[in-house]
Amino acid sequence: MTLILRKRLLPWMNDHSLFHVDQITGSHLELMRNSWKVSDSTRRMMQERVVGFFHYCQRHGWIADNPAKALGRIRVKRKPTDYFPSNEFAKIVDATYIYNPKAWNTEPRNQATRVRTLILLMRWSGMAISDAVSLERTRLTENNEIFLRRAKTGQPVYVPIPPDISDALRNIPPGLAPNPRYFFWSGNGLLKSAVADWQRSMARVFRLADIRHDDGTPKKCHPHMLRDTFAVECLLAGVDIKDVSELLGHSSIKITELHYSPWVKARQDRLSNSVRKSWNIQQVKEKAASAT
Repeated sequence: MTLILRKRLLPWMNDHSLFHVDQITGSHLELMRNSWKVSDSTRRMMQERVVGFFHYCQRHGWIADNPAKALGRIRVKRKPTDYFPSNEFAKIVDATYIYNPKAWNTEPRNQATRVRTLILLMRWSGMAISDAVSLERTRLTENNEIFLRRAKTGQPVYVPIPPDISDALRNIPPGLAPNPRYFFWSGNGLLKSAVADWQRSMARVFRLADIRHDDGTPKKCHPHMLRDTFAVECLLAGVDIKDVSELLGHSSIKITELHYSPWVKARQDRLSNSVRKSWNIQQVKEKAASAT
C-alpha cells in the first residue's frame, strides 16, 4: 500500500493541487484511475490498495465517507491456463540432452541430467518449483510415491510417480554443494535464491526447445506450466477435479475451477453431447422443411 501511495496517489494529488485527503472525491479517483497505463489485473490490484487506504482514513475519522466506494469494479479477462501437450513436453525433454552446462561457468557438468530430473518431477507430481527444489529424499517412498502434505483432515497426501522418474531421483548426480537431505538444494542460503538458479536453467532449456504456436510465434514458457501440465493431463484423463485440487494443495476447489475448469473432461463431454443433440434437432427441422 505504501508503494501505491508514494508512486501513484501522492504525485497525482500534487499535480492536481490536492493537499488533503478530505478534498478527494470519487470523480478525482476515476480520473486518476484512467491515467494508469497498466494491465487490467494490475489496475484492479492498484484500485484495491486505494480503496483500502481510504477505508483506513475513514476508520480513523480523517474523512467522513470513502470516495473510493464510487469506483466501479475492474473486470479482468482471464486467459485459459496454458500447458505442454505431449509433443511439446517431449521437445523440452529432448532439449535437456543437448543442454551444455559449459556455456555457464556457474553450473556443474552434470546439470543437464539434474535439470531434466527436476522437469520430469514437476511434470509428473504437479509440485510447484519451490516445493520440488526443496524436496527431501525421505519424502520419496519405496512404492514410488511422494509425500506432499497433510490434508485438512490430517491424512497424508501422496502422489505416485512413474518408476523411471523415481529411479532418476534416487540416482540424481550431486550438485556443486551436495546435501544428503535434498535432491536439488544444497540447504545453504535462501531457498528463494536456489529456486531462481533453477528457473534460469529451465529458461535455457525452454529456449533450446524452441516451442512455437501454430502461427509460428514463440510460445512463452515458464516452469509453472509443468505443474499446469500435470493438472490438465489429469483432468483430460477424467480424474475428478476434487482429487486434482487435493493433489495441487489448493485451499479451495474454487481455485482449481478458476484455473482449470475448461479442461475438465466431464465438462467437455457435456459440451460434445449437447452439440450432438443439436444435430438431431437440426435434422428434424430440415426433414420437416423438405416435406413441405
